Parts: sequence; structure tokens; C-alpha cells
Amino acid sequence: MKLIRTGQIDRSVCWRLLLASATMLFVELALIRWAGANVVHLSYFSNFILLGSFLGIGIGFLIPAERGQWLKRWAPVPLAVLVILVREFPVQVRQSSDQVIYFTAVKTTGLPEWVTLPAIFLLTAVIMTAIGKITADLFRRLPSLDAYRYDLLGSITGSVSFALVSWLHAPSVVWGVIAAAALLVLGGRRNTLRYGIPLTAMVAVLFVETTTAGISWSPYYKIQLTPSASTTRAYHISANGVPHQSIAPLPALMQKNSPYRQPYDRTPGNPYRHVLVIGAGNGNDVAVALEHGARRVDAVEIDPRLQQIGAQLHPAKPYDDPRVHVYINDGRAFLERTNAKYDLVVLALPDSLTLVAGASNLRLESYLFTQQAFQAARDHLTPHGAFAMYNYYRKSWLVDRFAGSLDDIYGHAPCMTTFSKNAAVLVAGMTTADQSCQQIWQPSGPVPEAATDDHPFPYLLHRDIPTLYLGALGAILLVTLLAVRLVGVRIRSTVRYTDMFLMGAAFMLLETKNVIGFALYFGTTWLVNALVFIGVLLAVLAAVEVRRRLRRVSRLPLQIVLFGTLAVAWLVPAHAVLALPFAGRLAAAIALAFAPIFCANLIFSDRLALASDPTSAFGANLLGALTGGALEYLALVTGYQALLLVVALLYLGAFIAMRFAGPGPDAQSPSVADETVALNSR
Repeated sequence: MKLIRTGQIDRSVCWRLLLASATMLFVELALIRWAGANVVHLSYFSNFILLGSFLGIGIGFLIPAERGQWLKRWAPVPLAVLVILVREFPVQVRQSSDQVIYFTAVKTTGLPEWVTLPAIFLLTAVIMTAIGKITADLFRRLPSLDAYRYDLLGSITGSVSFALVSWLHAPSVVWGVIAAAALLVLGGRRNTLRYGIPLTAMVAVLFVETTTAGISWSPYYKIQLTPSASTTRAYHISANGVPHQSIAPLPALMQKNSPYRQPYDRTPGNPYRHVLVIGAGNGNDVAVALEHGARRVDAVEIDPRLQQIGAQLHPAKPYDDPRVHVYINDGRAFLERTNAKYDLVVLALPDSLTLVAGASNLRLESYLFTQQAFQAARDHLTPHGAFAMYNYYRKSWLVDRFAGSLDDIYGHAPCMTTFSKNAAVLVAGMTTADQSCQQIWQPSGPVPEAATDDHPFPYLLHRDIPTLYLGALGAILLVTLLAVRLVGVRIRSTVRYTDMFLMGAAFMLLETKNVIGFALYFGTTWLVNALVFIGVLLAVLAAVEVRRRLRRVSRLPLQIVLFGTLAVAWLVPAHAVLALPFAGRLAAAIALAFAPIFCANLIFSDRLALASDPTSAFGANLLGALTGGALEYLALVTGYQALLLVVALLYLGAFIAMRFAGPGPDAQSPSVADETVALNSR
């Protein structure tokens, strides 16, 4: 038996821990993207996979070192089963909730959702339990802060790796090959055959998907392009299995009563010198703007692959026209940055079919439909300009919400033109003389409250948590309790880490709030999202590095500073940050987001260093993060800013629990604790 003292650590264990942690996060991110692309329901419940991952990783860390070795031996099997299940039984769900709107398929396919969704959740939990167990056993072999340090470095590596494959538009088979290679290395020579068979099956299934005609990947979707047999459409584009866009020849777009023509038919006196199209997609709206004589068209599209398809295949070739200027960006972020004035702003079918990664309810287009976004569009209109928006709105109350917002902002009711399948076009001129209506909007009933930047949920009818969410979250929490008990973890034995559990819940909410904040300030693009996650991990790593260099930490001053930074973040309104120039906005966003994260994780690192069983403490923290993911749904009622109050309450509870834990085995000095951990791991 060899005692590894502080500063004398096995470097091979460090690198294997880094690889295990990187694999864990890479697989988690890949599952969120891939499962959501093949099971439509998961596009709107991306944290369904996230919560399953936290459950699995937490259990993997809580399982005692001498138990659960079979999980490590068969780690790739549940991953292969999940991939094969989803590919063989892709599910499209008809969602008919009256509380919240989903843009899903027109018909249901595959196994019933009550079979598929629980199966995916449980398989995800088992997959991450196995990888978590591999990571936890390596974690135990190092002093706690060294282990946490390499765990974070691995997490950063996994995040950067997945961001890179997203940037390259790499297909799913590439994700599978990367995950398989990492797992083979972690499994070692003894498990080559046992790992190789299921991993080969997984890669083969993903290869078949990748080589299917018309399939490509963007940073947001799995896109399928199919030629159309109709004379009015050239191609159909599906995103994540849902009909999303169609490429149409110009004569079809310019037909009488075409939705594409309505912004121009309702504003006959507009010169259309400068037109902004948000949601330019494959170029239909851009082609129509050019046909109406626009001298310059700014085409904003968040998805580079959709724009690329239009540039290659649209028969009118709108993106080849020198009058067109393309911006691959979030529409709201573009409005916040540009100083240009427009004769016409068109919000063209911006339904994203997916969520911002790491946020349970924020969709890519949510910040385009808030009261502040409509005001920002108005601020960019010329004195006699006009604003237009159209979509298949599904519900009359959604049309009333948007039209009511335009009525408030422009001081008069907009024009409304309706079509079949619940489609509607709304056009609002700067004055009533700048719009020519065949029909003026009149509410069909009570006008719902407008969506705002703090409560950006345009598709939610009331400020409540839909029963669909409550049922799913209740089931997840029940499964968590049962799973913890079934794997032999005694809940009573983890009570001593109540503070770690609460800190995990608080940190998850704090991270989500920061993702939401950066999405508002800089756009809901995949790049902004990836940079925020990497920034959070770097802030946590900085806290660990500071703690490793200190002999002792006085927690009370840090706790006071933490609550102070939370108070500042709560008191500073989002519009004050948005009003700053870009450099100032970036500095303010970084300070507001990362100051509390740094303070919180300096306290967390100190607590972890003093824990007699750091692996169990870390597991309790991960289960707390799962709870924090469930608590995020409170934002549907309170808005996102109020989540900071919940964060403060959770940290207060954690610090009280920390004090009541009192002296004991967890109160030993860092050096003794680290040596004890290393000794026990042998």
C-alpha cells in the first residue's frame, strides 16, 4: 500500500481522470443534441437528458468504491442500446396542450411517448452512471482538490471538443467515433472486446444515419433536404424531424394572397429602400424583397446551414445579389448592435424548434417576441417605416399576444391577414397612414400578458407551470430517490453533505441565469452558449486554483461577498446592461455573472478539501444540481431575475447546514484530508 502525500500524485491517474471527465461531458452534450434531433419531444425538453445525466453522474459518485464494478465493465452497452432504440423508433409527438405551444409534427410516429421518453431518461441515467463510476474511482485516487482540478480541466476539454465539432458541422458519426475512442482508452486492454462490440454497433448505426440522402447537421439541428414534386415548391427542409421550411420559386412566392407578399401589399406607399429580414432562412423573403425593388436587404439568419442551402439551391439566387448582405447571427442581438434604419423590418417565420442549450424553457427565438424586442425593431424604422411578422401561430391567443404588443408600441392596431392552418400576418406602420389594412386586428378574447425580457415565454399562456412539466419533474425526482436507494446508497449517510447538495442546486440555478443573461445580451447562438459554459468552468477552475494555494480560507467574509455580488446582479436591470456599448456590455455581463460564481466555488472548493469522503460529497453536489435543474421551472411563474433570490436562499441554507455540521471528521486540515483520501483509495 502506497500513501500518496500532497504534491506526490500519480500523473497517469490525473490524465485518465481528465479523459474520463471530458468523455462524460462530451457524451452528455452529444446525447442532448442527438436525442433531441431524433425524438421531437426532446427538442423542447433538452434538460430532460441533462437531468438524467446529473442523476447518473451523481449516483456514479455515490456508489462505494468496492461496489458497482460491473458498471465499468459494461459501460458502452446502454449507450449502444439507446442509440439503436432511438434510430429504430424515432418519435414524433402530437402536442395539444392548451397551456403551452410546441411546433411539432402533424402526425405521431414511433412508440408511445410514455414508453419512449422514460426509456430514454433511464438509459441516459445508466450511461452516465457507468461513466460517472469510472470517473469517481479515479477521483478517489487523488487528493480532493487535485481531483477536482483535473475533473474541471476534463470538463473544459469536453466542452471545447463538442463546440469544435458543432463549428465544423460534423455529422453524428463523428461524435460517435470520438466517444467510442475515448471509452476504449478508458476501458483498457482487458475490456477491448467487451467495449468494442457495442461501440462498433453504435458507430455503425450513426454511420447509416450520416450517409442517408439529404441529411446534414447544423450547430442547432439535424437537417433533412428532400426535392419536392410540386410545381410551387422546389425543396422541403425538415429540422429535427419536423417540416420547417420550403424553397419556393419566385412566381409561387409572388402569387396573390401569398403570405410573403403581405408586408408589401399592406404598405403600398413604402419605398423599401432598406429592408431587414430576420429569419432569412433559405432566402424566400429575401427574394420577395428584391422583387419589390429593395436597394439593400440585410438578411439575418441564426443557422448557417439553412442559409447555405438557400445560397446553393434557391432558384431565384437571392443570396448572389450584391444588394443582399448576410449576417449569421441572432436577430435580437443584431437589433441591439446595429445603428441602421429600415423602411421595412420583417420577422419571417422564426420558430426555432429547439431550446437554448442549458435552459429548460428558453427557445432560440424567445427574445425576438418580447415587448422590448418589438420596441427595438420600432426604434430601427424610418419615420414612415413598417414592421411585419408572420407565422403559423396555432392558437388565437398567441396572435392576440403579439398584436396586443404591437398595438401598445405603435399606438394603433396592426393589419391582420389570416390564412389556413392558423397562419396570420401582422403589419404595423409607424402611423396608420403607413399601413393599408383589409382587416384590422381585433382581439378574439382577453389579450394575454406580453412576453418580456425577464419572462420570455411567448408560447406560455399564463404565468404558471404546465401540468405536463409538473408531472415529468415529479416523476424524475421520484426516480432519483428510488435510484439512490436501489444502488445501496444510504440517504442518511449523505445528510452530512446537505450543504453540498444545496450548493449544487444553487450553482445550477446561477449557471442557468447566466446562460439566459448572455443569450439576451449577445444572442442565443450556439457560440455564445458554448463560450458561457466554458467561461463558467474557467471561473470555477480559477476558484480551485486559488484555494489550492491557500493554507486556510475564512468562509464568512467570502459568504458576505457572495451575497453582495448576488444582490448587485439582482438590482441591476437587464435594460441597463443592454443600453451599454458592446465593450461595456461585455464587461458588465462578465462581472455580474462570474463574480458570484467565483466566490461560491471558492467556498465549495474549501468545503470539498475538508470533506472526509470527497467523492460522496461531490455526488451529493451533483444530485443537488439535478434539483436545481427542476427548480429552474419556477422562472415560468416568477421570471428569470427572481431566480437570484432562490439562489440566495439556497446558499443561505447551505451555509447554515455547514455550520450545523460542526467539527468532526470533515473539519480536518486540507493536508490530512487529502492524505486520508489517497490512503483510503488504496
